[in-house]
Amino acid sequence: MKEVKTLYVDAGEDGVRLDRWFKRRWPHVSHIQVQKLARSGQIRVDGGRAKADQRLSAGSQVRVPPLPDAPSPDERKTISPRDAAYARSLVLYEDDEVLALNKPAGLAVQGGTKTTQHVDRLLSAWGEGLNRPRLVHRLDRDTSGVLLLGKTPGAAARLSGAFAKRRAKKTYWAIVVGAPKPAEGVIEIPLVKKGVGDRELVVPADPKDPRADPAETEYVTVSRAAHRATWLALRPHTGRTHQLRVHMKAIGHPILGDPKYADEASIALSGRLKLQLHARRIELPHPSAGTLIIEAPISPEMKAGFAHFGFAESEADAEPFAHKPAKRSK
Repeated sequence: MKEVKTLYVDAGEDGVRLDRWFKRRWPHVSHIQVQKLARSGQIRVDGGRAKADQRLSAGSQVRVPPLPDAPSPDERKTISPRDAAYARSLVLYEDDEVLALNKPAGLAVQGGTKTTQHVDRLLSAWGEGLNRPRLVHRLDRDTSGVLLLGKTPGAAARLSGAFAKRRAKKTYWAIVVGAPKPAEGVIEIPLVKKGVGDRELVVPADPKDPRADPAETEYVTVSRAAHRATWLALRPHTGRTHQLRVHMKAIGHPILGDPKYADEASIALSGRLKLQLHARRIELPHPSAGTLIIEAPISPEMKAGFAHFGFAESEADAEPFAHKPAKRSK
């Protein structure tokens, strides 16, 4: 695009960030490019300077400067019909505004230097630009289960808002080493990232550390295999990286099959089991009206854990946290 344009923000895009508004229209323009254009004043909203993370209002005017040309079709990284069919096979729920996928363990949500196959790439199965679904939260590569996306900018903004305002109730299933005492509780341990890249770890932090992020996880015991292992329902009330995995290790009960946050006991008990963590259920307001409740069937990895310890899905309540407040542990 070689000329300056003035475009209007659609009603369905109310509340969306400026950089994400650009990304939906011009996917080839990077986040860094949008930031530079905004800082230099070339992008303006309602005549004034704007920041890349500024929220837009329906009806606002956006000045769009000349942008670099999109790559030719031959240069684009299109996905094959087979990959598109695979992406569609993951759908748990879909309507005009919401898409929910059953993310398998081992599939990254976003790409990296050594990651070419990931959910973000597979979203091309739904189209590009405004037709491309938008991620509103994340799951670790080795965590399976419900992954929610918005199919319009407005829907994505409202879903993201529900997560930010803690209106999304997420229930994870996990199998941990040992038997936590008390059998239910709330873990409040601040976390901090240490290291770089693949060697980055999240660790418990001193509450006075200015780099520490508050983190809170609620847990309930579903079933026990004697004192060897416990099936827990976990509910994160904050969304820190690796929060559930680090919190369980911090109270002495690491999640089985976790290569990054294991201890000697969990390594010995895990054997060949993969990470025993599954995003089972999510409940939150639908972008238009009503409530979304979506469940993901357990993964092959979790089925192996259930079979090994003799757990049965029928033992779990649909909403294991719908009872008296749990005791808090720090």
